[in-house]
Amino acid sequence: MAQQGVTPQSEDFSRWYTDVVQKADLADYSPVRGCMIIKPYGYELWEGVKGGLDRRFKATGHQNAYFPLFIPESFLKKEAEHVEGFSPELAVVTIGGGKVLEEPLIVRPTSETIIGWAFQKWIQSYRDLPLLINQWANVVRWELRTRLFLRTMEFLWQEGHTAHATHEDALAETMRMLGVYADFAINDAAIPVIQGRKSSQERFAGALSSFSIEAMMRDGKALQAGTSHDLGQNFAKAFEIQFTDESNGLQHCWTTSWGLSTRMVGAIVMTHGDDQGLRLPPKLAPFQVVIVPIFRDEATRAAVMATVERIAALLVEGGIRVKVDDRDNLSPGFKYNDWEMRGVPLRMEIGPKDVANHGVALARRDIPGKEGKRFVSQDGLVSAVRETLDAIQANLLAQATQFRDSRLHKVTSGYADFIDVIQRGEWALAWFCGGKACEERVKDDAQAVSRNFPLDQPHPGEHGPCVICGTEAQEMAYFAKAY
Repeated sequence: MAQQGVTPQSEDFSRWYTDVVQKADLADYSPVRGCMIIKPYGYELWEGVKGGLDRRFKATGHQNAYFPLFIPESFLKKEAEHVEGFSPELAVVTIGGGKVLEEPLIVRPTSETIIGWAFQKWIQSYRDLPLLINQWANVVRWELRTRLFLRTMEFLWQEGHTAHATHEDALAETMRMLGVYADFAINDAAIPVIQGRKSSQERFAGALSSFSIEAMMRDGKALQAGTSHDLGQNFAKAFEIQFTDESNGLQHCWTTSWGLSTRMVGAIVMTHGDDQGLRLPPKLAPFQVVIVPIFRDEATRAAVMATVERIAALLVEGGIRVKVDDRDNLSPGFKYNDWEMRGVPLRMEIGPKDVANHGVALARRDIPGKEGKRFVSQDGLVSAVRETLDAIQANLLAQATQFRDSRLHKVTSGYADFIDVIQRGEWALAWFCGGKACEERVKDDAQAVSRNFPLDQPHPGEHGPCVICGTEAQEMAYFAKAY
């Protein structure tokens, strides 16, 4: 049964999501339509995402920098496809300091242009390449339909921008960073993702090609959780990003960009959550263990709290993130429900009997009821907790993978079956020519779009009839309803 007024997923998944985000104290609405306030617990979860990615970026040679929030309007106009793609979403500043500006300023929707301008100044020779930069920042896109974390007018993200001497190097970087995203999603967020190339209609404005990691939410819809773009020389030519090669010739660079945003927090909620609230993967959870002391009176309180404080200190010393819930005005049962809502992976209960028996009770968030609860000795407790957290992490990934794989269907039997799979809220993998008219037909018939051409093709080197128009197709693509 759902707790604390949470709408069951089976009744209204969208309402369930909003209930959980608010009741778990992740975020709240802003007085500005379409914006959100990220609350401390939600921001700590984002910091976990940020930390896991930042370590990976630095391990692959990238450095963090920061670029201005305001971009001259003329910069966006230098790359025609880029400005056309972003025009409907732009926020434009025309007055500053009480005066009309000589040139309007765009509030950053993405930073290819301003970073391209900087790269043009910083790069002179092949010795300056590759240039590998990442930025942690906020961006603004004037979205009409918004939802907490998934799609807001202002959101937090990272955007990587790199410059290379050859297209081969740039494409290798594009794919390497796609792999970094997939590694983070699978191993930290416990979200199984499908890596692939976006269709021409779905690629980033101004890119030669775009790649994505696609995740399945618990309502069967797809969520694009991260993207990596091969920009070719489009931005390099627009901003004259050139270098002198080893033969003393002048060449344009080849550039990439890649980004992952606070949408990942929404992905974690919708991949793992249940009718009791969040279920957070231990690697990202703000608190990995919550300790709930249980006592009847002041006589038992002292002994229980002494044990709680000693165990908490041991766990913290062992590198485990711990919260002691010592709120006196709430019953243990209320605390259990509260921390279930917040998705803390492991609950530890310590009462007078546990003190006497030199043990504790452990309750796993990923396994409900009695099956997820066991009693363990205080001896070797740090190791037992670590092993349990590892098991929870693995189980969440296994559960999400099983859920996703049971809803992936290869369709070769025709368009009607293809549409039927999508209308059931599942994903269809089918031969696809990549054509715009075919993509539009699926949008009209099923309110769905192609997610990507997976890198792991089921029939590499083969071909088949496009499921939509029947012309010969070289690859299969996933289609699904999406956020």
